[in-house]
Amino acid sequence: MWQRIQTLYLLLATGLVASLFFCNKAGDIPYTDYWPYMILLIVTAFLQVMALTTWKHRVFQMRTASLSAIILLGLQGWLVVDFFTTHNDPVFSITAVFPVVATILDLLAARSILADEMIVRSSDRLRAAKRKKR
Repeated sequence: MWQRIQTLYLLLATGLVASLFFCNKAGDIPYTDYWPYMILLIVTAFLQVMALTTWKHRVFQMRTASLSAIILLGLQGWLVVDFFTTHNDPVFSITAVFPVVATILDLLAARSILADEMIVRSSDRLRAAKRKKR
């Protein structure tokens, strides 16, 4: 499990999402103070843990990572809209780019999982062809 690159991508993405629970959005306002952000973070964290722990089911793992990436992209878009529509002086925090970095990591993991699945299917096809020859 840990020797695969997609597991490391998913672990880093999970760490970034988990850190958003403890970081501030801007100034002294945490992400968890705003309920829609908190719900999206909980759903995304759950999907990240599911993708990280289901290494035996590659297709499910790939779909879970992709769904998490889509939700994180929506969260990032919402953060950008909130950043530019605040009427007071907006303050940029480096944690505002965590969702986009986690999205990139999730997509890289999904791509690596797909490559592994294609290798497994190819070898299964070759084994089946070899059995038919006998």
